[in-house]
Amino acid sequence: MKFFKLFFLIFCTLFFLPYSNSMAYEEANYDVIKKKKIYEIRKYSNRLAVETIEYNQNSGFRKLFNYISGNNKTNQEIKMTTPVTRVEKNGNMTMQFYLPLRFNKKNVPDPSDENVNIIIVEGGYYAAIIYSGRTTDKNFLKHKDLLEKELIKDNISITGLPIRATYNSPFTLPMNRRNESMFKINYK
Repeated sequence: MKFFKLFFLIFCTLFFLPYSNSMAYEEANYDVIKKKKIYEIRKYSNRLAVETIEYNQNSGFRKLFNYISGNNKTNQEIKMTTPVTRVEKNGNMTMQFYLPLRFNKKNVPDPSDENVNIIIVEGGYYAAIIYSGRTTDKNFLKHKDLLEKELIKDNISITGLPIRATYNSPFTLPMNRRNESMFKINYK
């Protein structure tokens, strides 16, 4: 029995851990403007995304995943990018998938689902705190509160609602996950 446990541990270490957090997804580009002990300030350009309202835990993801899997008006498959973001808009929780940089308003496939919209995520300055662990509300709120406290302490004004950004698949071990809490800020 000890041999089997040792073999299983070695197998998992060699085959699962190296791949769990190193997906080859295109990531939203940004420049780090300032790096603090707890957070960093980034500058993003405008970015095209698909968005939908989340009515329950998986409804938003499923609709957006269907869109990039070819359930759009041109039946075009689109590669997954990171991060997947969630933000409250008009009292509803929304989820966004950023689109690869090769897309623009002229060549992006129109959604087949009326609940999926093409949007432009406004660029600008954002403060972000990076953390690992599970993507629970509790973990997000803990880091959002910490970021908000640090921004207030540093006299940086928050201009948007909190954003939850996730970078890894749900199969990634929690200790290897990259999650972020973000705020759009007024920064000069």
